[in-house]
Amino acid sequence: MIKRQKTATLFALTAVFMWSTVASAFKITLSYFSPLQMLLVSSATTIIVLTLICGYQKKLHLLKPTLLKRPIFYLIMGMLNPFLYYLILFQAYKLLPAQQAQSLNYTWAIALSILAVPFLGQKLTKKDIIAITFGYLGVLVIATKGNLIALNFDSTLGVFLALLSTLLWAMYWILNSKNTADPIISLLLCFLLGFPAILMTTPIFSDFTMINWQGWLGAIYIGVFEMGLAFVAWLSALRYAEHTAKISNLIFISPFVSLLLLNWLIDEPIYPATILGLILIISGLLLQQTQRKN
Repeated sequence: MIKRQKTATLFALTAVFMWSTVASAFKITLSYFSPLQMLLVSSATTIIVLTLICGYQKKLHLLKPTLLKRPIFYLIMGMLNPFLYYLILFQAYKLLPAQQAQSLNYTWAIALSILAVPFLGQKLTKKDIIAITFGYLGVLVIATKGNLIALNFDSTLGVFLALLSTLLWAMYWILNSKNTADPIISLLLCFLLGFPAILMTTPIFSDFTMINWQGWLGAIYIGVFEMGLAFVAWLSALRYAEHTAKISNLIFISPFVSLLLLNWLIDEPIYPATILGLILIISGLLLQQTQRKN
């Protein structure tokens, strides 16, 4: 049991480290590629990575029957993730300081509890309401850099897109909540069915002129780690975990490590309001975690 929990912790910390680097990777890559170009290369890379993993695990034979069982479902899921979710998230990163975009993105779990009311018939508890209040107060603190009275945003559109991405991600998980298919096969199908939309949209709103090797390197990194291996590592952590709550709480390390990396790698100054806002958001998320354990 101790060995399994240590293995779970190792996988979880690996995933957390990968997720901690991606805000910097997003911002660096967006200085060379447009959001659509970055999504095109990174999602193609993820398809290759997931195909290799499924091949190694001898699961590729599951692709066809899984798709034929629910083709419309996987088409919708592919439109949500990777197409709409990452496109909107990358555009938010383009418009906002990376620390703001990544911090706002952490409210997706709070958005999940709100959307679960109309879509899953769940009810909001007192803890949910307090968590939502903490979370979106944190959003305001971060988005306004602490100047709540003036309500001045670096980019109103950027804040809107960052929050919209959380709703799309929450919707993806709500629709996926009753999916009993293999999770890695399901993710690969989503990327396979979402990729044509990315490919067709790129020449309309961007182009295929991607000559900077730095952009290619960054987009490939994102595809390998953020969209691919981090997901697999996290699933492995949950599979090995004897105490899921201990593993789940490790995710809250990620935004603070990410802030340090943003400051170190791209020299982005860390605003005190970002730290305060993150503390409020994570307090709300931790409150929801304790509710699930009760």
